[in-house]
Amino acid sequence: MDLGREKCWGNSKDSWRTTLVLAYQSLGVVYGDLSISPLYVYKSTFASDIHHSETNEEIFGVLSFVFWTLTLVPLFKYVFIVLRADDNGEGGTFALYSSICRHAKVSLLPNQQTADESLSTYKLKQPPESEKSNRSKVKMLLEKHKSLHTALLILVLLGTCMVIGDGLLTPAISVFSAVSGLELSMSKQHHEYAVIPITCFILVCLFALQHYGTHRVGFFFAPIVLLWLICISGLGIYNIFVWNPQVYKALSPYYMYKFLKKTKTRGWMSLGGILLCITGSEAMFADLGHFSYAAIQIAFSFLVYPALILGYMGQAAYLSKHHQMAHDISYYVSVPESVRWPVLVIAILASVVGSQAIISGTFSIINQSQSLGCFPRVKVVHTSDKKHGQIYIPEINWILMVLCIAVTIGFRDTKHLGNASGLAVMAVMMVTTCLTSLVIILCWHKPPIVALCFLFFFGSIELLYFSASLVKFREGAWLPILLALFLVTIMFVWHYATTKKYQYDLQNKVSLEWLLALGSSLGISRVPGIGLVFTDLTSGIPANFSRFVTNLPAFHRILVFVCVKSVPVPFVPPPERYLMGRVGPASFRSYRCIVRYGYRDVHQDVNSFESELINRLTDFIRYDWSRPEAASDGQEDGGFGSSRSSGEQMLAVIGNLEGFEEHESITQVSVSLGFPTVESMGDITEMNMNPRRVRFADDDDDEGGDLRDVHMREELQDLLDAQQSGTAFILGHSHVKTKQGSSILKRLAINFGYNFLRRNCRGPDVVLKVPPASLLEVGMVYVV
Repeated sequence: MDLGREKCWGNSKDSWRTTLVLAYQSLGVVYGDLSISPLYVYKSTFASDIHHSETNEEIFGVLSFVFWTLTLVPLFKYVFIVLRADDNGEGGTFALYSSICRHAKVSLLPNQQTADESLSTYKLKQPPESEKSNRSKVKMLLEKHKSLHTALLILVLLGTCMVIGDGLLTPAISVFSAVSGLELSMSKQHHEYAVIPITCFILVCLFALQHYGTHRVGFFFAPIVLLWLICISGLGIYNIFVWNPQVYKALSPYYMYKFLKKTKTRGWMSLGGILLCITGSEAMFADLGHFSYAAIQIAFSFLVYPALILGYMGQAAYLSKHHQMAHDISYYVSVPESVRWPVLVIAILASVVGSQAIISGTFSIINQSQSLGCFPRVKVVHTSDKKHGQIYIPEINWILMVLCIAVTIGFRDTKHLGNASGLAVMAVMMVTTCLTSLVIILCWHKPPIVALCFLFFFGSIELLYFSASLVKFREGAWLPILLALFLVTIMFVWHYATTKKYQYDLQNKVSLEWLLALGSSLGISRVPGIGLVFTDLTSGIPANFSRFVTNLPAFHRILVFVCVKSVPVPFVPPPERYLMGRVGPASFRSYRCIVRYGYRDVHQDVNSFESELINRLTDFIRYDWSRPEAASDGQEDGGFGSSRSSGEQMLAVIGNLEGFEEHESITQVSVSLGFPTVESMGDITEMNMNPRRVRFADDDDDEGGDLRDVHMREELQDLLDAQQSGTAFILGHSHVKTKQGSSILKRLAINFGYNFLRRNCRGPDVVLKVPPASLLEVGMVYVV
């Protein structure tokens, strides 16, 4: 049961209980990073730019900034606005991009089909008549200029890269800040030699345990974060009443004005440390699909937000009476000595939980990037059979571990780590603000002035913080910028080359008639078995297969052209995943299978995929011969099914009929004409069919006549015989090079950049988990 689809407050007792359980579970996944921010916010803020004075104007001003930043950004922006910009219950950068691509033709995914719009998860909300004119102007502007499509993709990739950078920096600063509490129980010399090794040891253990999966230890996460929130709020209340009950006055925005008036430029530069109080806020939106809107709203509004405010107020109250701490603003100085060790242990555990959440989020967003053709192929391991979306990527895990340890050893203090982390956090939020503004216009159909107000209000706040972080370029902020430029270059080069390859395939594809006409002169023979030809094309015969046939004129008795493609939706329901059709007449025993996945879908392994494909093909054959049109089609070509001029027939959505009982009367099947690409779109129709007619070969339906029944049985028997003979996976092994006269930039990107990445990343056979004994690779040189 998917509990994360509830979008409203439950009315029944069960829905309330479910919402509260989800709210509790979200603590360990969503709020681990955000809840540990009190460990390093004040220390980063007072690191060098400003110092705590006797007047307390600095500490009260910082508290006022923290309070209003937490109120405006996580509470107002994310909880009440951005969380509503979900994509079928999913959140994150790609969810916003996916929603925009469905409402405006700005997607750069190459193999889109009209049939994809019939998916139940492909939701489009029509605008009211009064808003169509303004909305259409913005939509037309975006759709008209291809440069805006590219700019939008680069913006999304930039946000993605900053999330990856956050996944590198958050574990370092969280664990380092938690372990820094040891400084109060040992000398400064011993502290310098102990904190770094202990931090590195914890980080190594954290990354080494990733392959076990979150589900094995995840039940510890929520209690740890809950205990930590209770701890910081309890200590905050204690410090407020013991040291300074008047600290609540600092919540007035007047203290922000006094702070900036006194500190001037130094105060503005210190905002780079204050913004760390909202690090991890993006997780509320990114992890929306695992929970519900109400659960995340309840958890933050009634527990996380009050606990954080009390924690920061307690620290400020303590520091307002201890001016000698001007150069040592550590969280642990405000903790009473009697409970300091338990708090240290809880803090380290909470930092590990927060780091675990951001690492898992990094795996998830890289997997989404890979599914949309924006990241080199990597091995994705699903760590849980029961919980969707829990994955582990070995290459990324070890690269993150090495970089995380290198950053910890290289920076060695909270100041530089905070500067780097703050810039990455704010860049992600700015990208989210820009994309949400487009969603407000294109998806919510609000007037452009509403989107401009949202963009200006929250964008100005984030731009202020971003500028303060950017000033610290030489003091650590250079790291996320350098990392983002490197990753954006890799992702854009990979996407650019992938698109060029698809265009080459599209221009050089051949028709079935050419292949059939060539067969008599070449003497093409059919060998036993099933041949699965993987291609990115949704129509036509790929050029690498035609080259294979002309050089080795033989292929399998059953031939299936398989296209595994991504659709701009988070999930494709399993009954709607397979789009089946014939290629040529029925006697040719050639089919097309388009397998559609969403950007958050779990790809099946090869064993289940092969058996699933055979089952879908069997259902399609029975459905195709049961159609009334099959009689007239059969008369046209000697009883072997219709053959269009393009060699393509209709593509039918064949769902999983195994779950239907015999007494059920109808199910719905979407059927689209065979025009799969954007360049030539066909109509989509809906029709009802009896699942018994599709599922059972011995159905007592005499409308089609005995001839069709005989042909259907022959075709099913051929399929069964071929399955028993074995399956071969035919994949292309491509080498890409640029045309003569190409620009230097293009030659660098394709000849060196893309080919280097292709040689050093996982091959398609590894990604598809093809058995080596069944693999047949066809070499192909692409000149783009």
